[in-house]
Amino acid sequence: MPEIPIARARRTGGSAGWPVALVVTLVALATSRAEDPAAWRSRLYGADWTPATTADDGSFLHDFSWAGYRNGDAPIPDVRGPVTEVDADREGKADATEAIQAAIERAGAKGGVVHLKEGLYRIDGTLTVDRPGVVLRGDGAEKTRLLFTKTGLSGGGHLSVAGKLKRSGEWKLAADASARATAVVLESVEGLRPGDDIALGITITDGFRAAYGMERNWKFAAGKWRAFARRTIVAVDAEKKSVRFDIPLRGALETQYGASLQVETGTLRECGIEDLGVCTANDYDAAWTTNLQHAIELRDVADCWVRGVGSFALKRDGVATQGRHLQSGGIRVKNSTRVTVADCAMALPQNRGGGGNGYLFEITQSNEVLTRDCTATSGRHNFIENWDFGTSGCVWLRCTSRGGCSEGIKGLAVVVGFSEYHHSLATACLVDSCTIEDGWKACNRFGESSGAGHCATECVFWNVRGGGLIRSQQFGRGYVIGTAPETRTMTSPDAPGGAGTGPEDAVEGAGLGATLAPSSLYEDQLARRRARGEKAADRR
Repeated sequence: MPEIPIARARRTGGSAGWPVALVVTLVALATSRAEDPAAWRSRLYGADWTPATTADDGSFLHDFSWAGYRNGDAPIPDVRGPVTEVDADREGKADATEAIQAAIERAGAKGGVVHLKEGLYRIDGTLTVDRPGVVLRGDGAEKTRLLFTKTGLSGGGHLSVAGKLKRSGEWKLAADASARATAVVLESVEGLRPGDDIALGITITDGFRAAYGMERNWKFAAGKWRAFARRTIVAVDAEKKSVRFDIPLRGALETQYGASLQVETGTLRECGIEDLGVCTANDYDAAWTTNLQHAIELRDVADCWVRGVGSFALKRDGVATQGRHLQSGGIRVKNSTRVTVADCAMALPQNRGGGGNGYLFEITQSNEVLTRDCTATSGRHNFIENWDFGTSGCVWLRCTSRGGCSEGIKGLAVVVGFSEYHHSLATACLVDSCTIEDGWKACNRFGESSGAGHCATECVFWNVRGGGLIRSQQFGRGYVIGTAPETRTMTSPDAPGGAGTGPEDAVEGAGLGATLAPSSLYEDQLARRRARGEKAADRR
């Protein structure tokens, strides 16, 4: 049976707005593939799967369909206007920072598109989008090219889309909430209302650390409250003192760890970066004096996107770039939710050493981020979840990781660099239909990176291909379902990185990924959720 072209439909505009009959047909076609004698289904994802499905041993697959712009319920918008044109030098001879930033600020008063025509724009400063509804758009990654020349930008972004997130109040949970719950009971609901954006979290107590065997690690967050889920309230029941929210929880919230809810404000929305090329490569030696420098950063945002962006190399007189594209990092999403990064390619950072360098696609303390159809080449960690607690529900779909390379010392000690869960209990994330030529890691990193410890739990590798190595040694349960014959897998708790991670992560269909049904878990779950929503709407 031929593969259903759901992916092709999404790449040409998405399936939002499909009539219910078409959605139901797609689901039926996708699930009927299991009837093909050559096809097979995971024991955890039968043709009758629902988000509540649980195996006899207690294992289950989360519903990953909520990842991305507007939770996948709408395609990235094709914003047409109003259009603000940028009047700046397009030959890279003069600094264009002031002209571009001025155009962004003019557009910020009304929203719309800031258009950069074909050309090379030299940017000696930094650019910031901080008003909602602004889209920075070029004529294509190979036509509109931004050359960022600034060095010494540790921890920052050359081009930032940034809100000003604030959290206020605290509503204590009156009872534990389990994974997959869509409501919590509070000691009081006074002051809460539908439409409020909220963060649900716990305090990283000594008891919490001990429960994970992390007494010697996770000290950077000891005694501090951390958000594990960012949600929106859809209903408040004053009598039951409960609130219901939009997306299921990825993990349990326990009152013994001070589980509570806080209200969020200041998130920036409906902004995008599109069809641009970026280069930040500068003096090679200077690149090794700066850490965590990113070409593009989305921070404190929701319902935003990056698409059609690629890095490039530019030969520069008198500057030793060595043909690299970036000083350090590519695209970072931080403290954000419901973001899509699509059809992007990042490659060849100069600094691939320690200190947070060489991360091409980075997600930090964010929920429901969809990275799809992206390619990362020769970074230290090509795709990475990084730093502290709180990342969950993120999906990497049809991405390619190749040439990962770690340099402990500038230009020396070259070893394979894996894409990976890098820090502190990333929960219920999905690597779906990706090609991994180097490797992807989810393990116990012990004291590395300020005590990262257990880096993942309840995460899924689905239909992975490529000649790389999957190291799935997750705390509690983890899943590797469908791989290509050439893909290697390491899951043993007795292997390096496996201490304290038992039971051994489940592996199904090693070498049989080509006949796994459905081929994409995320897309099948999204189609099912849409069908359920349409049916519920029809009943109302």
